[in-house]
Amino acid sequence: MTAADPGALARLHADSFVTPRPWSAAEIAEVLAGPGSFLHQSAHGFVIGRVIADEAELLTIAVAPAARRRGEGRALVAAFLAEAAKRGAAHAFLEVAADNAAARALYLAAGFAESGRRKAYYHPPAGPAVDALVMTCPLGAGH
Repeated sequence: MTAADPGALARLHADSFVTPRPWSAAEIAEVLAGPGSFLHQSAHGFVIGRVIADEAELLTIAVAPAARRRGEGRALVAAFLAEAAKRGAAHAFLEVAADNAAARALYLAAGFAESGRRKAYYHPPAGPAVDALVMTCPLGAGH
């Protein structure tokens, strides 16, 4: 995967997600072109975030299924938090599906805490809608 190759990022995103719906190459390119947006890539994954004023949002993170549970996600979240702090964010937030236990554990370990819930936010191709948890993390000396 080359730097900022929206097609390659979209393929990895599609391999990583059913719910929420994977992003297209055009959607990834549009987000990356937006103000405050940034991308961090690893050998088997990427994270896209943005900073506006003092607030950072982790927009999406994807790790190749074969590379999961090897620290890739943890490293990507740490890179997101470090870049957000470097860009002047005082806190970060994200949304995660309430039924995604692995992602929730990853974010809790990185210092995020649940701060809200959006009822029936995600609509999987089959089955009932899933709530989104809003999680926040203060940024400071450790990030």
